[in-house]
Amino acid sequence: MSSSPLTLLRSLSYGLLMGGADVIPGVSGGTMALIVGVYEQLVAGISSAVSFGLALLRFDVDGMRTHWAAVPWRLVVPLGVGIGLAVLLGARFIPGLVEAYPEQMRGLFLGLVGASLVIPALRIRRLTGMHVGIGVGGALAAFYLTGLPVLETADPGLLRVFVSAAVAICAMILPGVSGAFLLKVLGVYTPTLGAVNGGDWGYVLTFVLGAAVGLASFAKLLDWLLTHRHDATMAALVGLITGALRALWPYVGPDRSAG
Repeated sequence: MSSSPLTLLRSLSYGLLMGGADVIPGVSGGTMALIVGVYEQLVAGISSAVSFGLALLRFDVDGMRTHWAAVPWRLVVPLGVGIGLAVLLGARFIPGLVEAYPEQMRGLFLGLVGASLVIPALRIRRLTGMHVGIGVGGALAAFYLTGLPVLETADPGLLRVFVSAAVAICAMILPGVSGAFLLKVLGVYTPTLGAVNGGDWGYVLTFVLGAAVGLASFAKLLDWLLTHRHDATMAALVGLITGALRALWPYVGPDRSAG
């Protein structure tokens, strides 16, 4: 990938989109990565970075060199910076915007996410009955997850924060599955926004460590699936995105029932 200022700026803007999406319950940063065309490269890059870290722990110098060279740093670094900036800034105003204009915001993202379905669908090279079944299963799973009742806990323990972050980060890199919504289901969404805005760095550090562990664990599996089971994985993504549209339906009441 070119390291020209324009290319780096474009990657930074992609990161801003992904980070902004990750703050919004019902929207996935992974979906944004899929829309802008960097999803598979990003997953492979994260997987290589994890392999580098494991080689470092083993003092495997050759492995460190190999995996370091495989990471697309010119993509990963500006993406990471953009995601971080978007989360810090978006945590201050995006939830308020969603609360003030719930139907309009959900409708906007319903159209955006719904239109993104065509991207993984077109990447299925050879559609089979098994792929259809996988897609239906993914849709049912996402539909169920987005219907779970939302919990709120005023002061969650740090162990709960760590585990919730590890679970949510897996959702954040899966198109169609909203990490922010899972944080709501787990009861740590509002406390996490409060910690970011209020500078509770002990909480934030615990969350970041949990997210790092979850990302390292899940990225390797996802990269393997994209490499060795590409069409089945794309079918699953189509299903996940389709089922997760439930969370973005504009006309829902306070009890999350259709209005």
